Amino acid sequence: MKRTRLSLIAVAAAGLLALTSCQSGSPTDSAAPEVTPEAEASFEAGTTMAELNEAGTIRIGTKFDQPLFGLLGPSGTPEGFDVEIGKIIAANLGIDEENIEWVETVSANREPFIENGQVDIVIATYTINDARKEVISFAGPYYMAGQSILTLADNTDIESEEDLVGQPVCSVSGSTPAANLEELGAEVLLTDTYSNCLEPLRNGAVVAVSTDNVILAGLAAQNEGEFKVVGEPFTDEPYGIGLAKDDTDFRNWINDILEQSYEDGSYEAAWDATAGTILEFVEPPAVDRY
Repeated sequence: MKRTRLSLIAVAAAGLLALTSCQSGSPTDSAAPEVTPEAEASFEAGTTMAELNEAGTIRIGTKFDQPLFGLLGPSGTPEGFDVEIGKIIAANLGIDEENIEWVETVSANREPFIENGQVDIVIATYTINDARKEVISFAGPYYMAGQSILTLADNTDIESEEDLVGQPVCSVSGSTPAANLEELGAEVLLTDTYSNCLEPLRNGAVVAVSTDNVILAGLAAQNEGEFKVVGEPFTDEPYGIGLAKDDTDFRNWINDILEQSYEDGSYEAAWDATAGTILEFVEPPAVDRY
């Protein structure tokens, strides 16, 4: 099993340029639902909710390079389903979306950003797992994804995860998919963002990119005709909202807001305006009240 790291400054620039140049035809172009701040929001003194409400702002970590879930838009702010979930949480804290500070997070820095207080929460296609729960807490899950495979559109050799064994496959440092690939026996080529995996796939340095199916679907949609998602998802990836370790009141409150959004339709409206332009709606999983 071989583990190598890409240092692709030029590719990073090219990947970002390619993504931003596609914005006029982005799958997230649908108008996002308007989220109105809760004017009467009030919270018990000393809680994180009270502190954020009093401050009138919140720092939310999210991805800036993932179509459908978190992609930097022409306005200079990220767009996607994770972003809309963040707006719902902020609104219920009495915070207008204009007062959200969006902080770019990549897979490798999500826990450090939470631990160091650089963000208040992270909503970034963030799989809940036991190792991460050792250092942070999670609200949710709010979506169930599954790891899948992206290949060139004309590739006929890769049909399932079994075909990745011994093959060079690109994924992201610090991610659950990268760990799964190593366990599978693939030669994992690491970079910092999934968009930076596309050029190695184009030039044959890797045979596939592997991560969550919803992320791959967004990349394929933004590069129509160039790539395809193959096979069935081979893992379950419950997406959660990362927050400070053992902030139980805040975690329970976020879970309440998630459940409320399922019931009042704001969750489905957020999906329809973003990831739902490409992917079918599925009922959200039950939140974990651990």
